[in-house]
Amino acid sequence: MELQRGLWQRPAMIEFRTLADDHPDLVHSPLLRGALLTLQYAQEHGSIGMTKTKAFKRIFVHWAVEHFDWPGKSAEEMFRYNKVINEYEFPPLEVLHFLLISLRLGRHYKGEFRLTKRGVEMAQAPGRLFAELIPYFVLRIDHASYARFDNRPFGKWDVWLNVINVEADHGTTEAALFETFYGEPQDWRTAGWLEMAAFSSCVLRPLEWAGLLIETREDGTRRHVCHVFKTPLWRSALNLDTDDILPPRSIH
Repeated sequence: MELQRGLWQRPAMIEFRTLADDHPDLVHSPLLRGALLTLQYAQEHGSIGMTKTKAFKRIFVHWAVEHFDWPGKSAEEMFRYNKVINEYEFPPLEVLHFLLISLRLGRHYKGEFRLTKRGVEMAQAPGRLFAELIPYFVLRIDHASYARFDNRPFGKWDVWLNVINVEADHGTTEAALFETFYGEPQDWRTAGWLEMAAFSSCVLRPLEWAGLLIETREDGTRRHVCHVFKTPLWRSALNLDTDDILPPRSIH
């Protein structure tokens, strides 16, 4: 996979708050969880074996599928159709491998993935790892490159995040968000499904993988509806211009 960094737009001026290592909302981030598990596995075992194409070997891929608890990709579901799974068949791990190398938390050495000094430190520091990993992943990566199609949505992260901050405050749908940004109602059954797919893959999915949004899908006989909600991590981690117009959170 050839992931690319920030080639389709400049990084937006979005402020991520610094969170303590024991902040309870960090548990909402699948990508952070996967990164911590990968770093800790490499630390415990000394390294992670790689194939000749510099992908993680299947023994670790299978371990990752079983332990990442990835939304929409349970181990039971994945092994139901494939008894053997390669890294490229588990996209979250493929992306994570790229991120850990790019951020110099790990390196390739003599056919193995080994932690750097920074990687060893971050393996036990969830808050610091989140601050390194998530802004880079959301704002700097060309998300179309691992979605494996060429379409990219028009827009910038500062606009997307500030609008979603308001529209999804009490929940919304994928189709409603698309219409808010682009003015035309589309869904997966209309002629504009490709534009919907680009928006979903390059905006909503990265935010879900980061743990800032959660999506629930409702499949009916006539229509497919994807509901979108902000997680507690959204408010904890993001400092946005539109925060001022949101109602205050109730404290129980």
